[in-house]
Amino acid sequence: MAIYKRVIIKLSGEALAGEKGFGIDESMLEYIVEQIKKVREENVEVGIIIGGGNFWRGRQALNMEKSAADHMGMLATVMNSIALQDALEAHGIPTRVQTALTITRVAEPYILRKALHHFEKGRIVIFACGTGNPFFSTDTGAALRAAEINAEVLLLAKNVDGIYDSDPKTNPNAKKFDELSYLDVIQKGLHAMDTTAISLCMENKIPIIAFALKEKDSIVRVVNGERIGTIIH
Repeated sequence: MAIYKRVIIKLSGEALAGEKGFGIDESMLEYIVEQIKKVREENVEVGIIIGGGNFWRGRQALNMEKSAADHMGMLATVMNSIALQDALEAHGIPTRVQTALTITRVAEPYILRKALHHFEKGRIVIFACGTGNPFFSTDTGAALRAAEINAEVLLLAKNVDGIYDSDPKTNPNAKKFDELSYLDVIQKGLHAMDTTAISLCMENKIPIIAFALKEKDSIVRVVNGERIGTIIH
C-alpha cells in the first residue's frame, strides 16, 4: 500500500534511451508506463519531470552560448514529455504536459492551479522545460515543482542503485550510502543532484530517494515504503 499521496518522479533522459544510448527506447518507455500505472492505481497523485540528455546536453556545446544550449535542452525535455504522455494515454491514463516555456500548440503552459486541478481529476502531470530558465538543471526544476505542488517526496530514478562516494562504474570499491543528510551531499560534493536542487529540497523539507529505475518495480516499491536506494533528508 502506498505511503505517499503526491509524488514527483524525476527521470533522466538517458533512462528513456535504454540500451540504445540515444533517442527513446520503446521497451523502456513501456516499462516506465507500467510502473506509473500501478502507482496511480493506488490513488497516488503523480507529477513527472524528464531530462533531455538522450537528445541533447548543454555541456556538449563547447562553442555555443550557454543560454542557447540550455534552451535546446529544454526543448529536448518537451520531446520526451510528449512521448511519455502518448505512451501513458495509450494505456488509458489521462495525462497533461505543462511547459515552463510557452509552446501552446503542443502543451499547456505551466500554471500551478491548473496542475493541482489535474491531480484532483486523477491525471498525471508531466512538467517540461525545467524551470524555464537557463543555468538551471532539470534537477532544480524537479525540486521547484515538488515544492510548489507540495509533493511529499522527490523520487530520483537513476541508472545506478543509489548514491555512492565515487562512480561505481569506474571504481569497483565505491561505497554506497543508504542514508544522507542534505548537507552531507553538499559538503561531500556528491553528484546526486546539483547543489541548487538539494538546497531547495532542504529549505522545503522534501525528502529525496535515489534508486535504480531498472530494478524490478522500483518506483512502485519506493512509493510503497520499501527502503531501496539512498534517502536524503
